[in-house]
Amino acid sequence: MKEVMAIIRMNMMNKTKRALSDAGISSVTAKEALGRGKGLVDYKVLGGAERGYEEAIAQLGQSQRLIPKRLLTFVVPDALVEKVVKVLIKTNQTGKSGDGKIFVMPVTDAYRVRTAENGDAVLDEA
Repeated sequence: MKEVMAIIRMNMMNKTKRALSDAGISSVTAKEALGRGKGLVDYKVLGGAERGYEEAIAQLGQSQRLIPKRLLTFVVPDALVEKVVKVLIKTNQTGKSGDGKIFVMPVTDAYRVRTAENGDAVLDEA
């Protein structure tokens, strides 16, 4: 089983939930997050700001501000990883900077608290 973690734009959340539901993926955890990628940064100015030059700090302006995002996490059987990733990409890809990131990580086990079941039995089987 794997954990799929996706960072997407806030305004894509409803569209993403619908697409995942249509694909049979119902279990998701979502959190509000703040972040930014590496785009739109002048690294010379950033270096000057890190060294404490007030002119560089002033020039950075809002380029370093953190952008509101959504952090989605799924734990799915190995067989569903590709399906989840494809739905996330298809739904969130605009071709512009800031579309998001997807990470896939191994999970050694999962337990359902109510019944103490473990393994793939506690996950979506779509």
